[in-house]
Amino acid sequence: MSNNVLILSIVFIPIVGAFILPLAGLVSKSFRNYLSFFFILASFVLSCALIPMVISGKVATFSMPLAFGFNMVFTADGLSVFMACVSSLISAIILLYSFDYISHYENQNEYYSMVVLFCGSMMGLVFAANLIFLFMFWELTAITSWRLIGFFRDKIHVLKADKAFLITVFGALMMLIGFIGVYQLTGSFDLAVIKQAMAAHPITNVLLALIFIGLISKSATLPFHTWLPDAGVAPSSVTALLHAAVLVKIGVYVYARLFIATFTMGQVWHTIVPCVALASALVSAAAAMFETDLKRLIAYSTVSQIGFIFFGLATGNVIGIAGSLLYILMHGLAKAGLFLSAGIIEQNTKTRDITKLGGLISTMPVTAISFLFCSLSVMGVPPFGGFFSKYMVFAGAIEARQFVLAGLLLCAAFMTIIYLFRAFNMIFLGEVKVSAKEGSFTMVYSVAALALLSLLGGLFISYPAFFAKVAAMQMLGVLK
Repeated sequence: MSNNVLILSIVFIPIVGAFILPLAGLVSKSFRNYLSFFFILASFVLSCALIPMVISGKVATFSMPLAFGFNMVFTADGLSVFMACVSSLISAIILLYSFDYISHYENQNEYYSMVVLFCGSMMGLVFAANLIFLFMFWELTAITSWRLIGFFRDKIHVLKADKAFLITVFGALMMLIGFIGVYQLTGSFDLAVIKQAMAAHPITNVLLALIFIGLISKSATLPFHTWLPDAGVAPSSVTALLHAAVLVKIGVYVYARLFIATFTMGQVWHTIVPCVALASALVSAAAAMFETDLKRLIAYSTVSQIGFIFFGLATGNVIGIAGSLLYILMHGLAKAGLFLSAGIIEQNTKTRDITKLGGLISTMPVTAISFLFCSLSVMGVPPFGGFFSKYMVFAGAIEARQFVLAGLLLCAAFMTIIYLFRAFNMIFLGEVKVSAKEGSFTMVYSVAALALLSLLGGLFISYPAFFAKVAAMQMLGVLK
């Protein structure tokens, strides 16, 4: 199978499949569920098939001219393939968890269609090498996430979904204005052409600011972070997929694709971005330390960790950028595990208030150990994968001589340890306050798989770290 066919299959199998699923649901619910899993798993397997090519430093590009001078361009390089593998792997595990978690709710056909369509949109976005197609897939993720956040259809749920949609769409419109400005400067929407043109005509700070607003609104970064904790009204599988593992990583991905790999920007942005990232990491970590709603606590933690990822990318060196890419993987695995654990806890105890929980390790041991493993990875405790990604981000900051900012970021890392240990202690240790049991086999062992991958990611760190390093070197032009 040619690389062009692989790229198109990765993108369009889940997109086309999303429209088949409602029909499959008329035949059999089980058939629909397994078919949806197959569509996402296919994207993961085919993405992995591109790894040998990009590891060797090669790039594959599919291009097809369309009307009015627009081109459909997809590029498979280290960055896009890395993101495609991470997103599709975590999405597949979350979808498997959904089989039992969603089984007693209504609107299941829409749920599976939206999840698979979201995954396909994510694949389209990471491979898109044209600003118009990137924006189109960007907005498709907004529509699917809006429907999924408001899944339960209660008034408060719809309002929270609308809030998330309006904030991210506002950012998207700012970003679109920036894209139009880039077209005015370069005469093209294709990233390869823009990159060449930028060497002679660097992008203005106004356009960079407009695009940056779009990125941080989608990635729930200060001051646009408030929609993410409110989105906890969605099913836990949705919060894991959209608001921990995949959706909020879109902003950092596009930052890497545009601000590092494509644009030529001024030195001031190497100060602005880490300062914004640091403020977001500290403020949201402080909020998490006092939060008692488990899903909101985990959501604030996500906002904080996204700050670490932006910070590493802003260092502008190989180790910092590679650390951020590795962070995307390790944080996605662990944070998805935490949200899915929260779903098991909520379904079996009927509460998300950690002050009303306690002693659950005696009745939910697998969930407890999985929650602990995922927490340790997010904290950055060795030998879990989160330790190595966090270490590389700090090493990148030191190499960039950002000593003061790195020291302040270390405070956010210590706060992460405090609020996650507080949550684990109040939920699983101490006096038993509620009677509960483990979730279903599929749910519990999906969480256990994410916890195990968080550990194995650290024990075998050389493999994903090398992949991330190749991607970082390609972005910086060190590796052609």
